[in-house]
Amino acid sequence: MFKREQDQFYLHLANISANLTESMKYFSDYKLRNTDDLAIFSEKMKDYEKKGDSLVHQVIQDLNNVFITPIEREDILALAMNMDDVLDGLEHTAALFDMYAITSANKYMLQFVEAIQKCVEEIEEAIKLLSNKKLLQIRKHIIKVKDYESNCDLVLRTSIKQLFNTEKDPIRIIQYKEIYEELETVADYCQNVANIFEAIIMKNA
Repeated sequence: MFKREQDQFYLHLANISANLTESMKYFSDYKLRNTDDLAIFSEKMKDYEKKGDSLVHQVIQDLNNVFITPIEREDILALAMNMDDVLDGLEHTAALFDMYAITSANKYMLQFVEAIQKCVEEIEEAIKLLSNKKLLQIRKHIIKVKDYESNCDLVLRTSIKQLFNTEKDPIRIIQYKEIYEELETVADYCQNVANIFEAIIMKNA
């Protein structure tokens, strides 16, 4: 067993991951019907994002106060910050929906969201394994995240091509393109988390 001070970092990372999973579930399950729904959706995602920020702040505080950490402190911080980036990206996407008054997600948006949700599930499993010091078992989750991110690259290309081929309203093109690109960026953030796990395994396994 690690000392309590060391264990607290696994607990912090688990809390950040749990908040991300909960926010992702809310993001993917929420049913948009009208512009009032958009305001509620955006506000709730902002609440999740604020909670995420405060959890990351706690990690930084504790890293400054503790001498020994279970893995390198920069790796703990990188995991916390990059999981927070995923949540920030989701919150920003919700804000774009609200700003542009988009009340229905099209098939490409749904494909992005499904892939990101799967990434977030894999990240949560990887955090559990990290807490139990089962580092080598994390690899299979890393591979899945990278596969989902790769799918999002393909969705981005397809969605933008379709957008330019079929949409006549230039304003709509700008709005949809921004949302597609933001969702693809969120998938990139998930891959960044996977890359950090990879580095942790190399250093510690």
